Amino acid sequence: MLWDFKTSGIPDELFDRTERVPITKEDVRAIIVSKLRLKDGYTAIDVGCGSGSITVELAHQTKGKVYAIDSDQDAIDLTQKNLSKFGFTNNTVVIKGWAQEVLPSLPKVDAIVIGGTTAGTKELINSAFSKLNIGGRIVLTSILIETIYNALKAMEDLDSKDVEITQVTIAKSKRTSTGTMMISRNPVIIFSCTK
Repeated sequence: MLWDFKTSGIPDELFDRTERVPITKEDVRAIIVSKLRLKDGYTAIDVGCGSGSITVELAHQTKGKVYAIDSDQDAIDLTQKNLSKFGFTNNTVVIKGWAQEVLPSLPKVDAIVIGGTTAGTKELINSAFSKLNIGGRIVLTSILIETIYNALKAMEDLDSKDVEITQVTIAKSKRTSTGTMMISRNPVIIFSCTK
């Protein structure tokens, strides 16, 4: 197995990547996975799967069925490639399409990750929330102010509990010719709640 540790936060360099398809960085990914409060056998949905890094983490942590959704064919191809690389093709389903159209056809699950939205945030959160089992967790990430506002409002309007907002700002070290410097990454807002 490529990653034989139980912990999340698989190093970014282990994933196949392309310039065009985003990856959720390992440190932020580890926090997202921790906010889901996963157990063995849990089922999950990764909305906006991008490179598939979160899908791989979900499959690794739960050993349950994981559904990955993205509207971009390059993201679908890359997610499938990474799932194959890590050996998680048997318990995952990768679906090309818009989440609002795909979610109604999926079964209820224990955990849902929404990787940022560009429009229809409230509708997407409502649709995702309807697919959660009681006690299930939803986590949404965003770097856009508009999404942050809309996500907060949507989560407050739901019959949810444990609504939490976490801002994460990560700086990673980089060796230079004179020493080591810290390079900051974009701050990410992570919303989480329980149904």
